[in-house]
Amino acid sequence: MVKTTPFYERLAQLNRTGLWAHWSGHLSALRYDMSAKHEYFAIRNSVGVFDTSQLFKYWIRGRDAERFLAGVVTRDIRKCRPGRAQYSVWCDEHGYVLEDGVFFRHSETEFFLTAARPNLGYLSDLAAGYEVSIEDVSDDFGVLAVQGPRSRAVLSTLTPDVNGLRYFDHCATKIGTASVTISRTGYTGDLGFEIFVPADDAIAVLDAVLEAGAGHGIRPYGEEALLMARIEAGLLLIDSEFGTSRLAFTDQDRFTPKELGLTWMLRGIEDDERPFIGRDAIRRELAGNTTRWAMVGVVLDWRDYERLHVDVGLIPPKDPMPQPYESMVYAPDDGDRIGYATTLMYSPVLQRHIGLARVLPEYAAPRTDLDVEITIDHVYQRVRAQTARLPLFNPERKTAVL
Repeated sequence: MVKTTPFYERLAQLNRTGLWAHWSGHLSALRYDMSAKHEYFAIRNSVGVFDTSQLFKYWIRGRDAERFLAGVVTRDIRKCRPGRAQYSVWCDEHGYVLEDGVFFRHSETEFFLTAARPNLGYLSDLAAGYEVSIEDVSDDFGVLAVQGPRSRAVLSTLTPDVNGLRYFDHCATKIGTASVTISRTGYTGDLGFEIFVPADDAIAVLDAVLEAGAGHGIRPYGEEALLMARIEAGLLLIDSEFGTSRLAFTDQDRFTPKELGLTWMLRGIEDDERPFIGRDAIRRELAGNTTRWAMVGVVLDWRDYERLHVDVGLIPPKDPMPQPYESMVYAPDDGDRIGYATTLMYSPVLQRHIGLARVLPEYAAPRTDLDVEITIDHVYQRVRAQTARLPLFNPERKTAVL
């Protein structure tokens, strides 16, 4: 049976297309309007709302909560103080990434985790011997992402507490009579917030946000617009840039944190007081320089892209919808294959064809020349491109002190 989120009743009324996908057993809007590009520009130019309630949600509580998580996740959770959130991955014993999620620390002994995949059984098995409880509260909360340059202006009319939130801060507050938690987080690479609200209060909070945003061009956006924004922001997506190692058939479908561009999560890996799962394997990788891949952005040469199309009598397409398949990457000038782009798209804000790619480490430096394979008139062609540092779009407002 397909489930619906706490916001579904209202959002279904706003969905002019009737297009829905399935996400973790729930309905999730692909887009609300006839063009996902319109919704995308709400994120980049004004403010949009996205229902992300389908995430799995867990309370991790107890005297040993910090010690337990410090032995599981790659990033040092001990440095996350109450009122802060931390994005991290966790690995298997071979140092390959299992999954990722965001940990919100509420107190010395309480953490709240959101993740795209179920992890209750895995975490519960690891918790044996610790004074810690893990509770699945996925159905108890709605989560509403409010994203875009006007998101703070909208939410500050409902609660002044958002004005003091720094990037990855969170706080308990009220919207109307509803007790909520608001974090300065999101998946768009822009200024944005997420509201965690008890399911029974979800509709009232959504209505309040929509009313407050009426003069700011607020609109709901679906998965298609979200995927456009996340590629510009260089944000990883499970089943695109990586998959859980537990379901991979070969090591070609398993990746280490460094291979995903997450080396910054490994600070303090030498600390013997935190022997997290996969630590020894990752240390061997770093010491032996055995990293197979580097995650980079790619920017296609627009002149070469247009020439290849015009030469066969075609108008060069500029499609902002991300490709759901891989495109091979080659060394320049008919060289060997050196990797692959996990997805490509035309960026409306950058006005360039861009993508995320996995390449051999020696080709990872920014502005390295390479060729990307595309299909034109049913024929494989190679278009010139260059690597670029991620994120490709990184506005100052995202992390600025407000």
